[in-house]
Amino acid sequence: MTKIGVLGLQGAVREHVRSVESCGAEAVVIKKKEQLDEIDGLILPGGESTTMRRLIDKYDFYEALQNFGKAGKPIFGTCAGLILLAKEIDGQSDAHLKLMNTTVKRNAFGRQRESFEAEIDIKGIADQFNAVFIRAPYILEVGEGVEILATYQDKIVLAQDRHYLACAFHPELTDDNRLTQHFIQMVEESKKELATS
Repeated sequence: MTKIGVLGLQGAVREHVRSVESCGAEAVVIKKKEQLDEIDGLILPGGESTTMRRLIDKYDFYEALQNFGKAGKPIFGTCAGLILLAKEIDGQSDAHLKLMNTTVKRNAFGRQRESFEAEIDIKGIADQFNAVFIRAPYILEVGEGVEILATYQDKIVLAQDRHYLACAFHPELTDDNRLTQHFIQMVEESKKELATS
């Protein structure tokens, strides 16, 4: 069975576990970097990106997460996870994991009270997907080879860069698992590729 890890340092961990299990994959809450060796793909959940980065450093996850991505294993970042994956963060001199060829803007849709839901179409994956935006970032620009999968009000809110997937909203907060299912398919494909390479 495909094993999907959910980084369990902060954020909507339980909801992602439920979503992964609803898709028929095994979910593992990742609390120690050694557990990364046991999984096929990883979800970086929403939360607070600055706090998450502090915890990543505190528990010595930084290099292990970078190596996980560089080994070709898929990573899915939602909301704060999108910020963690980005190569560049608008208005900041340094980014976090720098794995995904994107520039992001933090809290771009406003603060907590400006949280909202919107119906968006996700290219090749889902029409009329109910996206929950909470203090959401968005992707300002994408680099070469990055596919834009969804926009909202002309802002990029979902993109895929090779085996990295990142969205500005919280797919785990609804019962619509189509985006999680897409990530699991990415993981299954990468498993086959990594097994033959």
